Amino acid sequence: MMIVRQYGAVIHSVEPSFDARAMTEIGFRRAGTFSMPAAEFFEVFERVTEHALTASAEGDVKDAAEQALLASLLEDLRALEARLGPDEVLLVESRPGHDYPKTRDRTRTVVVGGIENRLHFSWTVEPPLRLGVYRRRRG
Repeated sequence: MMIVRQYGAVIHSVEPSFDARAMTEIGFRRAGTFSMPAAEFFEVFERVTEHALTASAEGDVKDAAEQALLASLLEDLRALEARLGPDEVLLVESRPGHDYPKTRDRTRTVVVGGIENRLHFSWTVEPPLRLGVYRRRRG
């Protein structure tokens, strides 16, 4: 059970690095436990399912709402990883510069108690984080 991502012509194991303070909030860092040329990977593994993860969160504190969004996305990612079989890996298929997920916020003013204006923040992930479950080919 592991998460992998393609960097150039090589597939590497990665760990999620979801940080509201980072420029790329939805990130992955190389874990160093698995590495295989991409051409070989796609010969050895076949795609069996795909998933598109998204999340949303709202709140009165901008940073707290974004952190809740990233925590929800990470929880969904970990749930997918936990369901992997012994010969399966989860490949991050979203590509930077093409369809990589980004956190987006919308701010609106709400009236509280008829007299007080407050900001309310709504966060979403767009486009979704695309992942494929790949299983080692038999035979």
